Parts: sequence; C-alpha cells; structure tokens
Amino acid sequence: MSTVSLRLEVVTLPVADVDRSKEFYESLGWRLDNDRVVDGAFRTVQFTPPQSPASIQFGIGLTAAEPGSAARLMLVVDDIEAARADLMNRGVEVSGSYHYERVPGRSGEIESRVPGRDPAERSYFTYASFSDPDGNGWLLQEIKARLPGREWTSGDHGVPAAEVRRDAALQHDAFERVAAPRAWLDWYARYTHERAHGSTPDEAALAAYRYLSEEFRPAAQPGNRG
Repeated sequence: MSTVSLRLEVVTLPVADVDRSKEFYESLGWRLDNDRVVDGAFRTVQFTPPQSPASIQFGIGLTAAEPGSAARLMLVVDDIEAARADLMNRGVEVSGSYHYERVPGRSGEIESRVPGRDPAERSYFTYASFSDPDGNGWLLQEIKARLPGREWTSGDHGVPAAEVRRDAALQHDAFERVAAPRAWLDWYARYTHERAHGSTPDEAALAAYRYLSEEFRPAAQPGNRG
C-alpha cells in the first residue's frame, strides 16, 4: 500500500447546459464552491454534496465526454429513505429503494435487481437512483457500518504490506483450509486492519477470529458495489 496520500476530491461531469445544471445542483442543497468564467471558451462550476470530502465540477472546456454519459456516481447515505424523501421534496425524481438477489440464469446464477430494502438490512446492499437533467446517473447506497479496513484513520500511513502478507500467511493457514472463501476475506480484512493499528500478529489473528465468531453473518453476499 502506498504511503503517499492521494485524495480523490473532484469528479468532472459532462453537461450540455451549464446554467441548467447549476440550477439543478443548487436545488439539491449542495454547496456552490465556485463559478469561474475565464472567457467564452472556459467556465468551471463546482459543487460539494453535504458532508462530502469530494466535489463535482462541470462547465465549458472541461471534458469532451458526451453530456449525460457519467454513470454510477455513488452517494453514500446513512438512511436511504430519509435521503429519498429529501430529494423528492426538492422535486427530484428518485427510484424506490432496491437490492440485488442471485437468481438462476442461462449460464448460472446472475444478480437481479429486486424492489425493496435488503432483507437482512446489511450495509452496502440497499440502493436508490436518480439522474441530473442531462442523464448523468447518481446512485444512493446505504452504509450504516463499514467493513473492517474500509476507513482511513489519522494513523493510517500505509500498512507494511510485505510484513503483513507474510504474517497473515503464517496465521491463517489452518483456518483457510476449513473456512469458506468469504469468511477468509473477512478474516484477512480484520487482520490487516488490526495490524495497521499497532497489533502484533498474534493479537491481530485473535481479533480476526473474534470478529468472525461474534459479528460475521454467513449470509450470501453479492459482489461489493462500494
């Protein structure tokens, strides 16, 4: 893992009408950071969603992408129904909440979109969607608790990758032979999280085993979308 901080802060959206897009994102209650015109060939408008560390930009002379071609721009929310209600109160057309289930297909199981919340109420698995006036697609994803290793902390300056991989190989060997692949991935995520925060190999392995026995739910989980 790199020890250099690389923070994604701006995503550029392709739009056809800058003023129309500015009006739309203002109506969402997003913070207007900048509207700068250099000349007739260049203009940049920047908005930041509430509490987001990343922003969006659109304008003139920023991108050659087709207006409306951006897709799956993900907004993480604590409560998807509250987020949907807020958007609808602002006049935005929002889909109902939905999740994915694995169903039989011609070449095996496939993931199918199903109306309603994830039945197990898991983080990462309930969605809703909306689009801006050009058709750029936004996806709401509800996350109430993140998986281990999915958050940076002030002490995360890069895991000593070679050392952690070597230690993990020694610690997990017997466990991996009898555990399902998904359980192994959760064990490894917890192990690396603990090691990154100063635990010894033995302490990290014990914490990973405890995490699986106390918190891991062996429910079928589709591929991660966030």
